[in-house]
Amino acid sequence: MKDTIVLYPALGSGHLMSMVELGKLILTHHPSFSITILILTPPNDTTKNANNNNNPTSQYISSVSTTFPSITFHHIPLISFPTTLPPHLLTLEISHHSTHHVQHVLQSISKTSNLKAIVLDFMNYTTTQITKPLQIPTYFYYTSGAYSLAVFLHFPTLHETATKPIKDLHAPIQIKGLPRNLFSTDDFPEESMDPASRSYGVLLETARTMRGCVGFIVNTFDAIEESAVRALSDGANYPPVFCVGPVISGSYGGDMNGCLCWLDSQSSQSVVLLSFGSMGKFSRSQLKEIAVGLEKSEQRFLWVVRSESNSEGEELSLDELLPEGFLERTEGKGLVVRNWAPQAAILSHDSVGGFVTHCGWNSVLEAVCEGVPMVAWPLYAEQRMNKVILVKEMKVALELNESNGFVSGTELGDRVKELMDSDRGKEIRERVWKMKISAKEAREEGGSSLVALKKLVESWREHSCLNNNLSPNSPFNLHWQ
Repeated sequence: MKDTIVLYPALGSGHLMSMVELGKLILTHHPSFSITILILTPPNDTTKNANNNNNPTSQYISSVSTTFPSITFHHIPLISFPTTLPPHLLTLEISHHSTHHVQHVLQSISKTSNLKAIVLDFMNYTTTQITKPLQIPTYFYYTSGAYSLAVFLHFPTLHETATKPIKDLHAPIQIKGLPRNLFSTDDFPEESMDPASRSYGVLLETARTMRGCVGFIVNTFDAIEESAVRALSDGANYPPVFCVGPVISGSYGGDMNGCLCWLDSQSSQSVVLLSFGSMGKFSRSQLKEIAVGLEKSEQRFLWVVRSESNSEGEELSLDELLPEGFLERTEGKGLVVRNWAPQAAILSHDSVGGFVTHCGWNSVLEAVCEGVPMVAWPLYAEQRMNKVILVKEMKVALELNESNGFVSGTELGDRVKELMDSDRGKEIRERVWKMKISAKEAREEGGSSLVALKKLVESWREHSCLNNNLSPNSPFNLHWQ
């Protein structure tokens, strides 16, 4: 029977694609495995929409199925929940209530292959309530970097020693092995600030659960987060860490908005990309400030706009969202598209010379792998910590000053101009270009990431879960209500 690894990403295209790319990486270098990827269904999806081949995610999955026949996708049935929950809690609830479906899949796989391990996204941590009693070796795939993982795993210790809520500490975080005073408690995600909140309790339980896994797979590479990798590996009493990155997705979804065609007409490294992830939506007032800033910068730009809906839930037009005459004044010099663009392909285009980013780790790695310098504008989750790393440690980004989460047009314009047209911007560009070379070397034979992948595979071959425990009559056959 074939050795099988199950990969279980959290809800959301970014989590799914990063996990799929991990599966492709495994099979590229160790083709004897088969991979099963579990896909959670968003609550507002229908079967029709989920299988719609015009959907960029569906196109991506279809492409992977064709090129990697050893990867099997299994869609977890729809779980109904009130969509009024915040996105991160919605994801956790759906995962939690899908556990019995996951168990059935594991039972099915165990009948036809050797189930060697399951790899969980950290947001699917409650699945360990199934995998632990079944003695399935359980790993966590951390889709952000090693620095933020080190801080996250330190969270229970901080909770136990803090004399007051994190939101009131305003203090540096001291973690053995990391540079002193690199992070402050103010860099923590909003969800971890208030001990009385549900989000806080969830993050605390997640960190505690992760500390008990067999190993961490981290989407990073030694050269860009050396001290964090060392801190996680040396004397931290954590499970083994396997840094196999950069794991990034290729282009998918085509050029439906004509971005690449437009870039073909621009000169080398002349365009700054502004893109803020699938959840990076701004208010009308902030969008107008961004527009003002782009005009002030006098730089060429490609801007992917996602906006909050109006009170009726309708999407406003660009003319309604942006300053009067903006699109006409910037025609030819700038391109504004709605909701989606082939970001990886754009960053790899010769015309792109800068990137204003929300500091999502996938986006950071895409920029590093293409040698594109950044302006850091964190919005949510661990992105404030990522910003600190980009600005202070890696030194491949400029920091935006904000006031209560709002960035002025003048500030944005100054930073974009500085990035694209100054000596400091040139230094950042040279530094990130060197990291591009390091990223390539990490993925070559003998490179740090392929060495780590080999060690990971060896750990899988050493383990074998008790497949007889996966029978329907198992005493561990749990039924969730």
